[in-house]
Amino acid sequence: MPAMPSEVPSTDVPSARESPAGDAAESNTGRKFPCPGCGAKLDFDPGQRALNCPYCGYAEQIDPSAEAVRERDWEEYWKNADSRGATIEGRSSEVQCKACAAVVLLEDKVVTDKCPYCGNDLENKPVSAESMILPEGILPFKVDLKRAKNAFRQWVAERWFAPSDLRHLADLGQLNGIYVPFWTFDSMTYSHYTGQRGDNYQEMETYVDHETSSVPDGRGNMVMQTRPVTKTRMVTRIRWTPASGEVDHFFDDVLVCASKSIPSDLLAELGPWDLQNCEPFQPQFLAGFQTERYTVDLKPGFEVARSIMDGEIRSLCCADIGGDHQQLHSVQTQHAAITFKHVLQPVWLAPYRYRDKLYRIAVNARTGELVGTRPYSFWKIGLTILFVLAIIGFVLLFASAVRSAPVASLLSFPVSDFIRPLNFGFFSAVGQFSA
Repeated sequence: MPAMPSEVPSTDVPSARESPAGDAAESNTGRKFPCPGCGAKLDFDPGQRALNCPYCGYAEQIDPSAEAVRERDWEEYWKNADSRGATIEGRSSEVQCKACAAVVLLEDKVVTDKCPYCGNDLENKPVSAESMILPEGILPFKVDLKRAKNAFRQWVAERWFAPSDLRHLADLGQLNGIYVPFWTFDSMTYSHYTGQRGDNYQEMETYVDHETSSVPDGRGNMVMQTRPVTKTRMVTRIRWTPASGEVDHFFDDVLVCASKSIPSDLLAELGPWDLQNCEPFQPQFLAGFQTERYTVDLKPGFEVARSIMDGEIRSLCCADIGGDHQQLHSVQTQHAAITFKHVLQPVWLAPYRYRDKLYRIAVNARTGELVGTRPYSFWKIGLTILFVLAIIGFVLLFASAVRSAPVASLLSFPVSDFIRPLNFGFFSAVGQFSA
């Protein structure tokens, strides 16, 4: 099995404009999906898994492919890299956002004026799409726009301290459906490590403590005196011994985002992705949705995957060492039988700005999981603090009354009459500031 050296070749991903002869699937001919009934453009409907016409109601089912998702061999790809590369059918032009640098592949004959990632105007003119490694797999949209909007509204409703502007955004439903590019990597790893194993043991320890006590002086007065006292105690110590060994592990579908346009922490919260349901790429799934071209190339993507694998390899090495504690001095890993694929995964995005700061809402269009960032309303936070302070003041006032008033007068104290105007005044103020 050929082993890969620790350093990945530094050659950039080629940008050949032509596909190898005979590779019909990698044709750069733009493909549209016109309605046979009225000629309008068909869009992919996640709910029906079909291409639907929004005008005459025509539907064309997309049958599952009988083929398996193709995994590309790493070494074989680089041997023939100069002749690889094409464009996605129906996405023959692209435009790069000046604000966030996202490269959006434009659907033929469809005008896009807003960046789906940051919401800025796409000022650059569209250009012919550069050739790229075509997607081998795709997770089609499963959550439709209606369900995504409902999740959006529910998420906003639960953010009580968010400004009211966010609620207006939810009412507008400014969600963009986009396929985000990812790489997946498989690799068989062989790792040799050196380190130390630490085993706990108990032993008795003698130590000196200082005790302070009152003793009479020569005049009969009590004075404080400190004296040393020898004591013993059981302590836990670590016995370190050298350790070395080998760990073999196969990594399957290590996922790396090939987009720089979505913050990594936001993407991490969107997972997990059901990669086991990944299907062979069919351009029909892209109809009606935006698609981003990868901006993290193959080799930088593998470096990210390598760091993910290294973290797990170190954990496996520590488990192999055993004991109560482990120290690793060196870990040398060889990668073999590396394969990869380019996968598109669906996300609903809603970028918006509040006081010149960019926030994002993202919905996993497979599971409906929603994550996002949002601003805070300082009016609401301030009013809540005032309300809590008012409640504390009332409790202290009532406690003081309990200590000083007779029992009979306490039984007739109108507590509800005191609380009711307090609640009404607070929530009326909140309503005014959040309207």
